[in-house]
This record gives sequence, C-alpha cells and structure tokens, in this order.
Amino acid sequence: MTDLDQAHAAMEAAPEDDAARLRFYERLADTEMFMLLGAEAVDDQITPELFEIEDQRFTLVFDREERLSQFVGRAAPYAGLPGRALVQMLAGQGIGLALNLDVAPSAMLIPAEAVDWLVATLGNTPDETEARLSEVSAPNVPEAVVTGLDRKLAIAAGMARFAYLAAATYDDGAQGHVLAFVDAAPGAEQALAGAASEALTFSGIEAGVMDVLFVRASDPLAAHLAKVGLRFDLPEPVAPQAPGAPGMDPDKPPKLR
Repeated sequence: MTDLDQAHAAMEAAPEDDAARLRFYERLADTEMFMLLGAEAVDDQITPELFEIEDQRFTLVFDREERLSQFVGRAAPYAGLPGRALVQMLAGQGIGLALNLDVAPSAMLIPAEAVDWLVATLGNTPDETEARLSEVSAPNVPEAVVTGLDRKLAIAAGMARFAYLAAATYDDGAQGHVLAFVDAAPGAEQALAGAASEALTFSGIEAGVMDVLFVRASDPLAAHLAKVGLRFDLPEPVAPQAPGAPGMDPDKPPKLR
C-alpha cells in the first residue's frame, strides 16, 4: 500500500475523525500525482482527459505511473506533478479528481468543492510579526504536531540543516512554541515557514501559536535550542534528474488549455 492508500484507509475507518480526513488531504497535496491527458502536451499546455458523473467533471489521477498504465491498458499521454500543484491548477475550474479508480484501495471521487477547499487550506500562509524571545524551554505539543512536522520536513530536502521545536515565552508575556530552522538555504525561508504552517493546520489540533525563526548554527540561540529543543533533521538534497513526463520539471509547471 502507498502512503495515500494508508491515509485513505484511516479516513474511511473513522469517517467522523476530522484529523484523519485532514491527514488524507495532506498526503494528497504532498504526493507526486500522474494525470491522464486527452492529448499530447504542447510546450507547457496540457489538456486533461475529463469525464462526467452526475453533472460533475472529473480528471483521472493516480499516485503511481504503473497504476495509470494498469487503468488505461495502453500507451497514453500523462502529466506528472505534485498534488498541491495539481489542485492549484484545477482550482475554480469546476473539475474534481477521480483518484486511482479501479486500481487501488484508495479509489475515490473528490469533488471540485473539495479541490477548491484544499487549495484554500494550502494558501493559509503564516503572518510575519516581530517579537522578542525572553525564554525557550522543552516543547509541550500534541504528538500529532510532532508527527506532522517530522513528515513535512522529511520532504524539505536541502532547505536547511535541521530545526528545533521549543516552547517560547516573549517579552510581553505571551507564550507559544517556536520552530527554529538552522542554516536555511537562501530563498527557502518562505517555503519552510509554509511547511511549518501546514504541519500545524493538518494536525487537526488547536495547538496554539507556533512561530518560525531562522538562525545560524553559530548563533547563541542555536546552542541553547540544542539543549532544550526537539530536533528535526532535514534530508540532504537529492541530485536533480532529467524531467520525464510533462509537469515533472518543478520550474516549468504545466498550464491547462
């Protein structure tokens, strides 16, 4: 079973559990998806294969290339892109996702309204504020938040060396938590802040405030965080491979036509 299969099974087993539902949609956003096309891509323009069920339009998507091939049973054009890029491309188009139909336990129809909801949820970016820390200590957050951060940062390869999660007290007496990234790569700050925000959002728990900081390994704060914080190691960057199907180059996302 794939990660998406497992998340789908957990959601189906507990239909009233909002946290399980959120985790499924998080996995959908973070998974590389393969969308069946109605025609070969032309430059960066793609035409999804669409069909209608009860007056709703759907496009066929799969979380494995072999699953797409199994469903189609023949050579067919397709585009590969991250789930988050896929739903952002379809947002507002009135197009839902026909996920893994007939080829996996995670087969389901995701209506256009759910696609738009996921895009809006992913768009909840953190606000920039200025506050002065007065104390950091051992963190005290639900296990779901720790698990979510661990999962989210595992796909942030090369964006920073590691991160520390710690409880925080500010000069004005406010309390919360802080996630401090150590030696972040230039230009990666926004993506890392967004990943932290998503981990909190998709945990399904009102976990309070979690701010994001960026420090250098030589900063005194980093040394203190190493003593009291919970450390997350980010993976080393993977050497880029030549793009295959349309959409596989993250610097050239496809466009609908």
